[in-house]
Amino acid sequence: MSNNKLISDLKRNSTCVLESIEERYAYAQDASNSRNITCIPDAVVFVETIEQVQNVVKLANKYKTPIICRGAGTNVVGSCVAENGGIILNFSKMNKIIEISPDNMTAIVEPGVILGDFQKEVDKLGLFYPPDPSNLAVSTIGGSIAQSSGGAKSFKYGTTKDYVIDLKVVTADGSILQTGANTIKNATGYNLNTLFVGSEGTLGIIVEATLKLIPKPESKKVFMAYFDTVKDAVLAVNSLIDQKIYPATIDFMDKNAIQTVENFYPANLLTDKEAALIIEIDGFECSMDYQENLITCVLKNCKASAIQASHNDDEYNKIWMARRSSMAACTKIKPNVTTDDVIVPRKNLEKLVLGIREICQKHNLEVCMIGHIGDGSIHPQIPIDYNDENEYKRYKLAKSEIYDLTIKLGGLLSGEHGIGIEKRDYIGKVINSVALDYMREIKKTFDPNNILNPYKIF
Repeated sequence: MSNNKLISDLKRNSTCVLESIEERYAYAQDASNSRNITCIPDAVVFVETIEQVQNVVKLANKYKTPIICRGAGTNVVGSCVAENGGIILNFSKMNKIIEISPDNMTAIVEPGVILGDFQKEVDKLGLFYPPDPSNLAVSTIGGSIAQSSGGAKSFKYGTTKDYVIDLKVVTADGSILQTGANTIKNATGYNLNTLFVGSEGTLGIIVEATLKLIPKPESKKVFMAYFDTVKDAVLAVNSLIDQKIYPATIDFMDKNAIQTVENFYPANLLTDKEAALIIEIDGFECSMDYQENLITCVLKNCKASAIQASHNDDEYNKIWMARRSSMAACTKIKPNVTTDDVIVPRKNLEKLVLGIREICQKHNLEVCMIGHIGDGSIHPQIPIDYNDENEYKRYKLAKSEIYDLTIKLGGLLSGEHGIGIEKRDYIGKVINSVALDYMREIKKTFDPNNILNPYKIF
């Protein structure tokens, strides 16, 4: 491949192409925070139209060079890393909300739309888009679809895949593929939406998405319930569900996470407790007192040692800001923070949490655990210093053992972050070899020249 010819052709077809080594270096990492940068992209292209995307894809085919899509670069598994060079396709300028239809309860958006901004816009119309990853203030719709992201409200409302009803995709040869329709139900042919959601840009490039919306709940409230043991916290979750209580959120923080967050963002959290549940309820205003009384009664019966509740928007936002600050808070401990995403059947959550703690203690590593405990999803956040060779080796051993423990407990390596390059070496441990072979065949069918985010996932 001639880089000069590639750059020249890209400039003829795009309005903004970054080519200096400093500019390209800035796009050599995503939030996976790799220890070493071994390769940088050949060019970074900012696209503004579908036609520009098609032109770039055709050039990538011509020069047989990889093309890697990037929204905000907030994924933590290396999906945006150009480990073999190639073109970074930046979607920050394709950020229009094309349409919000209250009648259809759908919205059509470009991939660069910021998720949090989108939620605010539909909220103005009395509508609700529930997926809410912790980084929603910066993460994009396209990235959340590519990684099949979830978030705190997954327990009640589901994840991103449950709200995608149509995608416009640029295929590996530059064609336009429509995966669904602007209808809430669709039983016409294969469900191609599901195929592309979570595919991490390896099968096609999402240039437009049609999303399902739901009515905005009239009222909401959040609780922090504290427990003296992890076991009591897990049992409380089961008791809430047994009582037919269906909160929007049942999240979890262990003692280390509580203390680390409180030191970083003081929110009056009780730092002497072993675990806490963050429980959000929503619904009609007339139901809130009933829900609160019922939940409080169940939590107290399950040995909750203290319960805090929001009584206004400021208190509500303060609790959620504390919860969403957990990863940033870990940077106060060590310069680098690794976060993971493992999920098990909920009945095995206690074993997973305590097992991760034991593994990290064995390897002399600190760990702060948060997660969407209602789903069985845990995020171990391990602060380390990448310049400490011994500590990094201990972290890699711990990471492998955490995956082995998760698999032993009937779990998976990712519930909402994806696989990327960080977990691809482990995917064969959890996915049947026949299924993996079919995935590889699907990849070849959609991308015969292997130019779309190659060598990610497997």
